[in-house]
Amino acid sequence: MPSDPALLSATTLAGRFARGALSPVEALEAILARIARLNPRLNAIVALDEAGARAAARASEARWRAGTPLSPLDGVALTVKDNIAVAGLPCVWGSPIFRGFVPERDELPVARARAAGMVILGKTNVPEFTLQGYTDNTVYGVTRNPWNLALTPGGSSGGAVAAVAAGLGPLALGTDGGGSIRRPASHAGLVGLKPSIGRVPRCDGLPAILLDLEQIGPIARTSADLTAFLALLSPPDARDPACRAMPPFAVPPRAPRQRILCVPRLGSNPVDVEIAASTAIAAAQLARLGHHVEQGEAPFTLEELNALFGPVGQAGLAWLLAGRGGEPEAPMLREMAAAGRALSPQALFGAVDGIAAFRRRMAGFFGAWDLILTPAAAALPWPAAQVAPPMIDGLAVGPRGHAIFTNFANLAGLPGIALPCQPSEAGLPIGFQLVGPSGADGVLCAMAAEWEAARPWADRWPDLA
Repeated sequence: MPSDPALLSATTLAGRFARGALSPVEALEAILARIARLNPRLNAIVALDEAGARAAARASEARWRAGTPLSPLDGVALTVKDNIAVAGLPCVWGSPIFRGFVPERDELPVARARAAGMVILGKTNVPEFTLQGYTDNTVYGVTRNPWNLALTPGGSSGGAVAAVAAGLGPLALGTDGGGSIRRPASHAGLVGLKPSIGRVPRCDGLPAILLDLEQIGPIARTSADLTAFLALLSPPDARDPACRAMPPFAVPPRAPRQRILCVPRLGSNPVDVEIAASTAIAAAQLARLGHHVEQGEAPFTLEELNALFGPVGQAGLAWLLAGRGGEPEAPMLREMAAAGRALSPQALFGAVDGIAAFRRRMAGFFGAWDLILTPAAAALPWPAAQVAPPMIDGLAVGPRGHAIFTNFANLAGLPGIALPCQPSEAGLPIGFQLVGPSGADGVLCAMAAEWEAARPWADRWPDLA
């Protein structure tokens, strides 16, 4: 167990708060000292609220002393991705267009964290409009991976995973519109969950340029932390109609035996050889744990996914810019916005109708299978200021070549979790993902706990001395 409070898990911290062995103020000061030392090198946190965090920690300390904590995570520090509204803090969304924007209200998951007594540290960096798979922008600059500062932590939750991986707070709130929690978590050695639609209710946030494809979810170092945080975020709220379809969040005490379809690649699209090998080891380990694991083809093609996903993002960005004014800084996003402005209503509604049909089809697929297992990303981290790796396993790929495995869960509204597996030979983290049917968030959390017990990773830390 680390002696530095900044390196303790959220549940461990809460246990020490309850016993009086550590105070939220002491824990916060250790984290702030670590932020001061490491964040200038990482650029993970782009808006730090030291005064607000200290006030929250002092209030939490008083509650624990009185035996009246607001929740099991009272006093635990949290960072929030900079496309999620926090009252009184900048919400730049990685774009000069939103420079100076300061929301007056917390988005609902932030309000819940605050009401639970959590200590909000500040905002974490994102790419412009959170529409790219790395983390850099012209407002705050590039974010670096704690495991190798020359490399990216991925995106768009790159600042969030860099913060947690480096010990700049044990928990982070991220968003996942096409893999933006799961891929960065895999690049940073963390657990990250993209919830089912409606599992984490939302309101009072930024414009939904990806419709309901984007969900807010937790990022953590351990499965226990992630589960505890998700439980806090998941109660239904009448302001989000999507949560009405969700069963109450519950985690089985033991992961039920699962029928798992392992999909190691999508068609002929390349996968890094070390990622492929690590994913195969994970699949074999799950089989040894008693699950039925069978390798096969995905029930969809990458071309099909791209045809459904592309028009939504293009139209959403064009709509946002029409109301706000201005043009994106990133060349790829300018092209995306132009494509959205040229998109016909027939094409957009055709994609929306196709997404609905895809959701029905995937719901039927889970009659025969319980989970799908894939790599979380097709590539290891690449240079930090580079939009995407140009090649994977010796083959040229496009700007989304590294991101091929994740967006099917967003299109289908399914929960997906990224879990650490065997690192690369150079020590870079690698992750695989499990995707289940809508509502199976609790089962994924149980699987994460079982996997972590069999292949623990919490003692792995990047060398940032």
